[in-house]
Amino acid sequence: MKIVIIGGEAAGMSAAAKARRSAPQAEIDVYEMSDIISFGACGLPYFVGGEFDDPGYMAEFSVEDFAKRNIRVHTGHQALSIDPAAKRVRVRRLADGEAFDVAYDKLMIATGASEIRPPLPGLDLHGVHTLRVMEDGLALRAAAARDEVREVVIIGAGFIGLELAEAMVRLGKRVRLIQLAERVMPDAFDAEITSLMEQELREHGVALHLSEAVTALSGDGAVQSVVTERGEYPADLVVLSIGIRPNTAFAADAGLTRLGNGAIVVNAYGETSLPDIYSAGDCAAAPHQLTGQPVYVALATGANKLGRLVGENLAGGHQAYPGTLGSAAVRVLSLDAARTGLSDAQARAAGFDCKSVLVKDKNHTNYVPSQAEVHVKLCYETGSQRLLGAQMIGHNGDVVHRLDALAVAIAKGVSARELGMMDFCYAPPFARTWDVLNVAGNVVK
Repeated sequence: MKIVIIGGEAAGMSAAAKARRSAPQAEIDVYEMSDIISFGACGLPYFVGGEFDDPGYMAEFSVEDFAKRNIRVHTGHQALSIDPAAKRVRVRRLADGEAFDVAYDKLMIATGASEIRPPLPGLDLHGVHTLRVMEDGLALRAAAARDEVREVVIIGAGFIGLELAEAMVRLGKRVRLIQLAERVMPDAFDAEITSLMEQELREHGVALHLSEAVTALSGDGAVQSVVTERGEYPADLVVLSIGIRPNTAFAADAGLTRLGNGAIVVNAYGETSLPDIYSAGDCAAAPHQLTGQPVYVALATGANKLGRLVGENLAGGHQAYPGTLGSAAVRVLSLDAARTGLSDAQARAAGFDCKSVLVKDKNHTNYVPSQAEVHVKLCYETGSQRLLGAQMIGHNGDVVHRLDALAVAIAKGVSARELGMMDFCYAPPFARTWDVLNVAGNVVK
């Protein structure tokens, strides 16, 4: 059996490793455009901010590591097209431009996504950066280390935008964050949570511009300012972080079912709409655990999990992915925030009759130092009180793992009533007698 995988990052290499363990005799070839595989881009903002110095930490395995497992990884190769009828992929070797066909019995598309670059004047100026691949991180870290770089403008307030704002504040820069939407992180968190993020950013000196559109970047060779519909702001360095787009244009004529943004729709087994073709990672839309509908959630956790299952299925297995809950977390300076499941708007759009509650409580007892506020928002089904979604924000690192407990609860159909009586751990340094999650569950009526 010949297995071909297009893309050598999280999903693709997870699939390759699992396929090798499941089918020791199979031929496995991976084609990757860059020179780096198994790359974890999630670490880039923290590398830029100087929280660690060795970029090699973000690339867990090498081509040589996989060669020892009899997995052939071809870096510097770009997929050009797919012929599903002939079961062939057209590939170009970037070093010399030579194109050739690769036959497959089973194919996986794991080509990831690329940053969106709008047609703004001045994007080609020196000092304008994106942050998606290793080269981006190396270049941005070097630029931010220069003493003459004082004014940093970040365009876009999603996960990467906020993580970079934190990094630049810690590096002592004057940071300006410009967001087209009316609040930060509108696709991930509700307004009750993002308002606290915005307050935190402003308290740390970040100039926050909401509902403001960038129209151009200006400068003589190097960027000097960012122009918006409302004004012009100085900039020694600009980072563009307005979102990503799945790398699936090469497969547009193959007949695959895709979402409007180009993400390839897959079922619980990672199968696309075409036989013997699978997909996972930032180029794919997998089923949501609560709705069963395909959703685009570009997170490393889902890429690795679905990639692993696809690897088993490429080798002849039939393992199902339970679906994504979109569980995600972000650190915003001294705040931690996390979310899972459906927001109010998402639940209603999916047809649920739902309500929500917002609770503010403390992370632990008042006689232990560093007591802090914790905010919990629960979305639940009317009547049954079944939990549908949760969001949390607070200080001192007490949020994310509590949210993990709520992800388990949602996955298992736990009700708010059951959450209210859940037997969580108690000791003064860690919680109050009634943990904040108990309190939130008991508030639901």
